[in-house]
Amino acid sequence: MAEVSAGSTVSAGSTTGTVRIGNCSGFYGDRLSAMREMLEGGEQSLDYLTGDYLAELTMLILGKDRLRDPSLGYARTFLTQVTDCLALALDRGVRIVANAGGLNPAGLAAKLEEVAASQGLAAKIAWVDGDDLAPRAAELGLGGALTANAYLGAFGIARALEEGADIVVTGRVTDASVVVGPAIAHHGWSRTAYDALAGAVVAGHIVECGTQATGGNFSGFLELPRDATPLGFPIAEIDADGSFVVTKHPGSGGLVSLDTVTAQLMYEVQSTQYLGPDVTADLASVRLSDDGPDRVRVSDVRGSQPPEQLKVCVNELGGFRNQMEFVLTGLDIDAKADWVRTQLESRLAEQPPASVSWSLGSRPAPDADSEEAASCLLRVVVKDPSGDVVGKPFSAAAVELALASYPGFTLTAPPGKPSPYGVYRPAYVDRGEVEETVHLWDGRTVVIPEFRQAQPPMDEAQPPMDEAPPRVVEPAETTGVVVPTVEPPAAAAYAEDTPTRCVPLGTFVHARSGDKGGDANVGLWVGGERGELRDRRVAWLLHVITADHVRRLVPEAKDLDVEVFGLPNLGGVNVLIRGLLGEGVAASTRFDPQAKALGEWLRSRSVHVPEDLL
Repeated sequence: MAEVSAGSTVSAGSTTGTVRIGNCSGFYGDRLSAMREMLEGGEQSLDYLTGDYLAELTMLILGKDRLRDPSLGYARTFLTQVTDCLALALDRGVRIVANAGGLNPAGLAAKLEEVAASQGLAAKIAWVDGDDLAPRAAELGLGGALTANAYLGAFGIARALEEGADIVVTGRVTDASVVVGPAIAHHGWSRTAYDALAGAVVAGHIVECGTQATGGNFSGFLELPRDATPLGFPIAEIDADGSFVVTKHPGSGGLVSLDTVTAQLMYEVQSTQYLGPDVTADLASVRLSDDGPDRVRVSDVRGSQPPEQLKVCVNELGGFRNQMEFVLTGLDIDAKADWVRTQLESRLAEQPPASVSWSLGSRPAPDADSEEAASCLLRVVVKDPSGDVVGKPFSAAAVELALASYPGFTLTAPPGKPSPYGVYRPAYVDRGEVEETVHLWDGRTVVIPEFRQAQPPMDEAQPPMDEAPPRVVEPAETTGVVVPTVEPPAAAAYAEDTPTRCVPLGTFVHARSGDKGGDANVGLWVGGERGELRDRRVAWLLHVITADHVRRLVPEAKDLDVEVFGLPNLGGVNVLIRGLLGEGVAASTRFDPQAKALGEWLRSRSVHVPEDLL
């Protein structure tokens, strides 16, 4: 093979045909058997099998691993899966791409080489790095960081595949990049094939969380069989223009429908513009259509040039935390809670923690017919830079109240030791500060050329945008990153005297929620069959879900910034509640620190709905 120069670009792959890309992991800890299931299942083989193992919290976990053992820092479950399935993947010609390298893709690649050698297999293993900015954190203005990783794109992955890699492992690339890379390699897209790239990004976003696209965490779960059959993992069949079909292996559990795909499409996004290092995808342009049983076609995705800077995931060690839960039973719940809180805070005043947070669960119903139903929980969480402050002084102060506080005093668990927690924050760096590098199995390296943002022309084959470009704003927290957004479309309002009925929002509205650092995202959309009634329900939802209404439905958000983005093609809105999760999941003291159940809470809230929509 010819020597690879630093200025080489990805050669064109096949520009015809469909590439089939499966997923076998949505997080570090997902179903171990999924890799084998995806390789063995179905009558039609996959071309690529991908896995997403990283999240903001995962990077913190891997950072702690490396503090204990510098040889770690990668997703060890991926190594277990490949050990079991490498021979099968090679035999079937399925190439594997995963971001399981985490903070140490070189270490993972070395372990994979050992696995291949021990099994007598000739596997070409490549790895991509350049994302780790922690050694230069101070120089780049990122502060003191345990981890600091730029989100890389897909062209390094594509280059490794073009060189013939059987397995590509990466550090912190965007979740969608593990799908976009194989699509680039197969179809030969250039960096300015924005619409095609945007389509692949949307495909990657839909399949990246595994079974969340096939019925997992789906608010319409009552439509599913709900038996013991494991949910099947998703597959994206991507065409040369970036349009694609989402499906799964026949006979596997779960469901691929317009609503399950919409659920994942709205998951953990912010505005209507989905920013990535390779392209900005316009989520408002996405169109879904039924393509048969367990098949949903996604088309018309529009793309534009990516932001001028790269996002960086920064994790810092924030200190130590500890918590205890008091059980309050029967009568006078509020008085019991007030007394034990006063007692404990008085005892902690001698050496006060930096943060003390209390939360009281729902009060029990009167005349409950079981002791558990007559009880609720009072939770206290303490945080401090020193583990000594939130260790024995805290737990002893609580336990010593056992015979000296409210009647029925008991705890849900014995005292625990303080645990370290991390603080996540996003940062941004110029693209020129990052050198994405591909390491090949024969010792050669390829530096991926930097892509400058000087208004590059689109491909001649790509049609121009039909409509005016979206309004551009620059939110303060993005620090120099230009974020295009669009105003929500106008929707028909109902007259004040329209007859309404008070019902749960979830009567006909689905939801999917999650975390974006310290922010919470909730997608709300009207489910069910397409038709005139659904159109009117969508118009009502677009009209009624405003920032002020969200604050009324979520009292925790009354003093927070709330943004609502209309997505009429998807039949709903995306809601972003800034700061609801504080300093991110690892530091949050909220009952639901990742906002995974926030959407279900919203669906249970009562709203006034025009009777002609029910």
